[in-house]
Amino acid sequence: MNRYVKTALLAGAAWSALSSFAMAQDAVPQDGATSVDDVIVTARRRAEVLQDVPVAVTAIGAQALENRGTADITELARTTPSLTLNSARGSNSTLISFIRGVGQQDPLWGFDPGVGLYIDDVYVARPQAAVLDIFDVERIEVLRGPQGTLYGRNTIGGAIKYVTRRIGDEPEISLRGAYGSYDQFDVIGSVSGPVTENFGVSASVARYLRDGFGTNNNTGTEHYNKDVLAARASAEWTPADSLFFRLAADYVKDGSNARHGHREFAPIPADEYDTFAGAGDKNEVESRGISLTGEWQANDWLTLKSVTAYRDGYTRGNIDFDNLAAPILDIPAEYDDDQFSQEFQALMEGDRWSGVAGLFFLDATASGAFDTVVGLANLTTLTSGSVGTKSWSAFGDFSYDVTDQLSVSVGGRFTHDEKTGTVFRQQYLGIRSPHFGNAAAIPLGAPRTNYTDTKEFEEFTPRVSVTYEMTPDMTAYASWGRGFKSGGFDMRGDAVLYPDTVNGYEPETVETIELGLKGRLFDNFTFATAIFDSAYEDQQITTQYPAGATVASVVDNVGSSSIRGWEFEGQFRVTDNLVLNGMLSYIDAQFDEFLAYIPTGPLNSSCPALVGCFVDVSDQRDFQNTPEWTGAISATYTHNFSDGSHLNFTPSAAYRGAYQQFETPAPLLDQEAYWMYDASAVWTSASDRWTVALNGKNLSDERYKTGGYNFPGAITGNSIIAFYGAPRTYTFSVGVKF
Repeated sequence: MNRYVKTALLAGAAWSALSSFAMAQDAVPQDGATSVDDVIVTARRRAEVLQDVPVAVTAIGAQALENRGTADITELARTTPSLTLNSARGSNSTLISFIRGVGQQDPLWGFDPGVGLYIDDVYVARPQAAVLDIFDVERIEVLRGPQGTLYGRNTIGGAIKYVTRRIGDEPEISLRGAYGSYDQFDVIGSVSGPVTENFGVSASVARYLRDGFGTNNNTGTEHYNKDVLAARASAEWTPADSLFFRLAADYVKDGSNARHGHREFAPIPADEYDTFAGAGDKNEVESRGISLTGEWQANDWLTLKSVTAYRDGYTRGNIDFDNLAAPILDIPAEYDDDQFSQEFQALMEGDRWSGVAGLFFLDATASGAFDTVVGLANLTTLTSGSVGTKSWSAFGDFSYDVTDQLSVSVGGRFTHDEKTGTVFRQQYLGIRSPHFGNAAAIPLGAPRTNYTDTKEFEEFTPRVSVTYEMTPDMTAYASWGRGFKSGGFDMRGDAVLYPDTVNGYEPETVETIELGLKGRLFDNFTFATAIFDSAYEDQQITTQYPAGATVASVVDNVGSSSIRGWEFEGQFRVTDNLVLNGMLSYIDAQFDEFLAYIPTGPLNSSCPALVGCFVDVSDQRDFQNTPEWTGAISATYTHNFSDGSHLNFTPSAAYRGAYQQFETPAPLLDQEAYWMYDASAVWTSASDRWTVALNGKNLSDERYKTGGYNFPGAITGNSIIAFYGAPRTYTFSVGVKF
């Protein structure tokens, strides 16, 4: 509590100082820079000026992304407060996201993320293929804190909105080619424009190739390479001034080799990107989606909107947990998912009020299978199953201007989820199960888990906010909101080791109080700052541990925690040619209760007479993927040449404090604090037709861990492995528009 009080006092002092110096002056937009003034966002499902939105939101436009040389959305964590984005353990394109300490590291089918991802207005239910490369984008918005009213399911940590470009009034063809370190070769092409007066089309294709940062010293195959094909297409039709339709589709295929990680326990490969893995290097991920958006402006105050979407995907791959040639602890796996969603919105605006109300429906299925191969015991455990989700909700959020300065917003969402889970777990004598090609494997007894069950969950998630315009350039807000993530079934659950697994687990909730201040000082400094206090209840946490000759899993509602923090981001325009950007965030996340399941065996000193029991170990646990401090600073210097062309130079530094990979400390896997240094130079011709860029990432060649597995013990080959972020790289690119 003392730390929180100090943080609150610090923020309060900053607010007082900033408020006292507030001056009403005209905004001075800066191309390519992030600012709270004159930036339009749709964080509340309606177009609003960023300064007026009572939500902690970071909006980054296409020009700023280009100036920084942003390759994919995981790089947003270097410039956005309280955000962690990484590729999942053993994956190149599965997204792991945390905002303000809330997220979900486990991407297994059936486990819902705690941060919602949206491509335009379409919710993406699964994290596979969600590490989106940056192309054909208008802006990206990161909403921090529970967004349960307008975004609903699984946004208790926040939401990330990837907003693609609309079709312009003029035809445009663009090409960009890039070459870089490790034989990186990228090609991106797009065409966009009107076909008739009221109909236009666009299409973009991107091909990303790169050799591996390391080598599989057992097979000679590249490790940490990239082989991705991505495409987007859209058609827009405006049959009348009051009608608009958009049909959009996207496709991603990731054929990069399997990522097995790096052993942190002897024998250890000399390079962090090398491995000795023998499980197989083949990996394939495919995802596709299609959506139809329709808007009808019924009258001056009412617009009706419909968003219909379908997505599906599959993953086939291998993860070698032991990172050795022999099948000591190998995991061949497959995932499949599909989803249909329908949303109706009514956007309303009167003289002193505005709002949105709507209905949402989701019908989704996620399924898969994997083997846990323990070669030293000649034992394989097959785990397979599926989770079907049917969800519907009704929501609304309305704002009313009490005075010219004071506005009040009230919103709520009612959600009903129905989940049907099927879980099957069977042990076999032999290396791999029949499901993964070993027809000679012998079943070992009856299935350890074999059930189908259905659970229903209902929750109302309200939100209230008050916004006060202190001056035309300074806005303060206070908000209270509640978020909810549905319960479900543990797809790895072993009913022999943990009989209650068949009952599933319950929803988790987050309630957040937030105080924020946004504005502009003088004519050259814009900022946004917030303090927040969150109560996190019934947290769903996955715990995996060695159990004899297999790996057991427990997913339960372990208890509660308190998360408090402060965030700041600002922009200072030093001269017409020099802009400084910075952010700083602090998070104090503490478990108040953590009821860990203690199985039978040597660990069960707490209740040796029982099969297993729950013990409060909150004093021994800490939040994963949640550094206490994060910060960043960057500068964009623009040099204008006499011929009308200009050069943007953007150096940056990002700091990330120490963090754990799991709730339990793992000294060989947990990451110490580090700095990351990047720099980009982008030249643009006077006609805006040509661009030439040179980008350098991780210039100090920092080796930092982004994930890991921790299965010590002789029978599992002391499988303690880590996954690392990219090393130092350089990329040279040339773009042209026609």
